[in-house]
Amino acid sequence: MSDDTQSPSRRNIIKSMVFIPIGAAATTGVVRALSPATAADANAPEGKPDAYTPAFFNQVEWKFLNAAVDRLIPYDEHGPGAIELGVLEFLDRHMQTPYATGDIWYMQGPFVKAAPEFGYQGKLGLRDIIRVGIKNVDGYCASQFGGKAFADLDRKQQEEILKGCEGGKLKLEDISAKLFFTNLLNEVRNGYFADPKHGGNKGMGAWKMIGYPGMRADYLDWVEVRDKPYPIGPVDLAGRRG
Repeated sequence: MSDDTQSPSRRNIIKSMVFIPIGAAATTGVVRALSPATAADANAPEGKPDAYTPAFFNQVEWKFLNAAVDRLIPYDEHGPGAIELGVLEFLDRHMQTPYATGDIWYMQGPFVKAAPEFGYQGKLGLRDIIRVGIKNVDGYCASQFGGKAFADLDRKQQEEILKGCEGGKLKLEDISAKLFFTNLLNEVRNGYFADPKHGGNKGMGAWKMIGYPGMRADYLDWVEVRDKPYPIGPVDLAGRRG
């Protein structure tokens, strides 16, 4: 999350995201190298997402997410940002599912520290992790920046806060900063690469960026092709062509 616009660090995270199984709302592939003739069209923002009124997040949380999501996957010369692709809508809708509420998780004790291979052992469901994390990060920012919330900081300050969360260096009151960041990032990347029916990846913009074919019935000739984008636009679950 460097401010250096020539640095590939912001998009390195995109490259790592594409190895998540498609069932987890992501894809496989690489960021494609576009020719000058096609780069302008393919990388142009998808346009401002249709107005969406959050049903789960309140206005304070929504303001935080607008800022944080834009820092995690910003629009740049490589492709559209998470805001342009409707990831905020994905987040709000996903927080209302049984997965996010914890209804389909085992949420009883004991709650003990365990090795990572044993999975999450905490008391909070996903949406509570996100909600409590937002409140705690905003509180931390207010204590360090003269009462300012995260969304009111400049971009460099926001990135430093997110880096602190990522590395677990921020000491939050009610939740591990690293736990919050990890779950928020997972949700953002899921929304970025999900099928558009879930609210994110508007216009299949993320799939177009990496040359992913989507739900096409037959692309066996390209299964073993590496470092080249699929030459035909993607198709989503509803059969729409990108």
